Amino acid sequence: MSFVLPSGPCWMGVLNVTPDSFSDGGNYLDASRAIERGLALVEDGAHLVDVGGESTRPGAEPVQEQDEIRRVLPVVSALAEQGIAVSIDTMKPVVAREAIAAGAKVVNDVTALRDPAMRAVCAETGVTACLMHMQGEPRTMQSSPTYTDVVSDVHKSLVESVRVAKEDGVRKVWIDPGIGFGKNLQHNLSLLRGINQFVATGLPVLVGVSRKSFIGRLVSDTDEPAPLERREEGTYTAGVWALSQGARILRVHNVAAQRRAWTMWEAIGRGIK
Repeated sequence: MSFVLPSGPCWMGVLNVTPDSFSDGGNYLDASRAIERGLALVEDGAHLVDVGGESTRPGAEPVQEQDEIRRVLPVVSALAEQGIAVSIDTMKPVVAREAIAAGAKVVNDVTALRDPAMRAVCAETGVTACLMHMQGEPRTMQSSPTYTDVVSDVHKSLVESVRVAKEDGVRKVWIDPGIGFGKNLQHNLSLLRGINQFVATGLPVLVGVSRKSFIGRLVSDTDEPAPLERREEGTYTAGVWALSQGARILRVHNVAAQRRAWTMWEAIGRGIK
């Protein structure tokens, strides 16, 4: 049931079946369009399509279980039936269980399996679980994030989350430092610089930086974050950096462009064979 990582970078394509996600909210609410998008992501090189039915952007409002299930289930089922590896991006055990029954192989949980019921679902079904660090919760996480040492604090939190998950029978685990989830600009940059410390745990590390607001702030000429279309170069640079430091899974919107950036980095670093 669990997902087997490829030998090189694992490209996780983002597919938000939501009206309010920060990047593609509303684009794929229609199931047929979402399925087409999932197929296109795979054609571009995605090994895994991450389907989410609830926005976790800063300030996002919660979604009821049945609404989330209604959004994601037809998409997960259709993609899985075509042999595509699917992850379900959810905080809700009921949604995870339904998606797994429909063919999802990975549970991508921004609360790091905080809910014992979610740990039970992952343990019972044997799926891969990605534990992401988030300080607070989506509605308030960016109000005033505070750390003593962000890399050390996030590392310690994730190690503890993994320990609890393993004790509860979750067998296959990835970790994600949660770039942009209860972190400010400097926190995010520090976590990127410290990726190798998460890699040192021996667990596969997932990084998601695609089009996030900290990139928009860095490249903006004003006090407001740059629009999404001006965050692409920063996205690819940060993604390449994360992979070069040992991250195994990269969650991105534009899979093809990120792959091209990595191909160039590899050619320079290793030499063209």
